[in-house]
Amino acid sequence: MTEYAHITPDELFRIPEVITYIDAGNRCLGALGYTEHGRAHARLCGTTARRILAMLGYDERTCELAEIAGCLHDIGNIVNRVDHAHSGGIMAFTLLNKLNFPPEEIATICSAIGYHDEKTAFPVNPVSAALILADKSDVRRSRVRKEAVIATDIHDRVNYAVIHAALHLEAETKICTFKITIDTDICPVMEYFEIFLERMILCRKAADFLGMTFELIINDTRLL
Repeated sequence: MTEYAHITPDELFRIPEVITYIDAGNRCLGALGYTEHGRAHARLCGTTARRILAMLGYDERTCELAEIAGCLHDIGNIVNRVDHAHSGGIMAFTLLNKLNFPPEEIATICSAIGYHDEKTAFPVNPVSAALILADKSDVRRSRVRKEAVIATDIHDRVNYAVIHAALHLEAETKICTFKITIDTDICPVMEYFEIFLERMILCRKAADFLGMTFELIINDTRLL
């Protein structure tokens, strides 16, 4: 019988190839003018995805797989922003196979990565659903690279306007609430919807897959 490796998220994040791919993808998106998609985003997505499944009672290893998927989900940006979820899934397959992950774990992680981007996204398994919620809820001012462009770039302006954002889960009531506070002097609430409505609908699908109800509250007003 084949002896497979059991690598934790912390161990994975110390592997040079992983750091190299995350950093390189972030530099590519920086050149294109996108918000931060580096180590901070990868780590936050991973820990949030893990927290979601842990609160819902999933086993420890499934929670770890969600964190690993979060850490790796954007590595495909080194190939191209277009279809980066698909190329990232293939890259993750090669990396995890080299690290001797069990095939079942590789399949779970790669499908979560491959189905996380809005245009082709869908919660195909619990890890995928948790990753979608974690990725789409990472909206924060610190992701904006250049304050000077917030007047002309709506994506940067929306992220820069976010004073606070938090994803709250209540295991007993099965309610997942994404609560955001926006500085409306920088960005009106309607601009947030213009950019992120598709992502919030996807979050609702992911929450539904996990047996939860998704709520969006902006400036103390429920919008979804």
